[in-house]
Amino acid sequence: MTKTLAALAIFAALTVPALAQDSKPAPQETVGVATLDPATIATGWRASKIIGSTVENENGDTIGSVDDLILTADQQVPYAVLSVGGFLGIGAKLVAVPYMDLDTTQKGKTILRAATKESLTAAPEFKYAE
Repeated sequence: MTKTLAALAIFAALTVPALAQDSKPAPQETVGVATLDPATIATGWRASKIIGSTVENENGDTIGSVDDLILTADQQVPYAVLSVGGFLGIGAKLVAVPYMDLDTTQKGKTILRAATKESLTAAPEFKYAE
């Protein structure tokens, strides 16, 4: 018992100074099998900032707004549900587009390239499952 306590004391004495020398926090945190970098994640877009944003095409024409974001249950692929047409939400049509088609790299802008109000109005209507 005394030998075990002595070994633990020596181990603790040797590891504490080594840990104390590294004053920088670890840049990554491990969750399950995925490695996450909180600093990188913090620079991303929050869903609450994307939902409700105006969607433009590359010409700067307003073509709709983001109504919702959805992840598929099986593959967890993100889709954006856009509200197109109508006036103040009345008579608007919902259309789903792959989230990856949206360009959110410009601060404060959501761009759907090569899209028009007409092309989105002609797209199949999206309806939420009951």
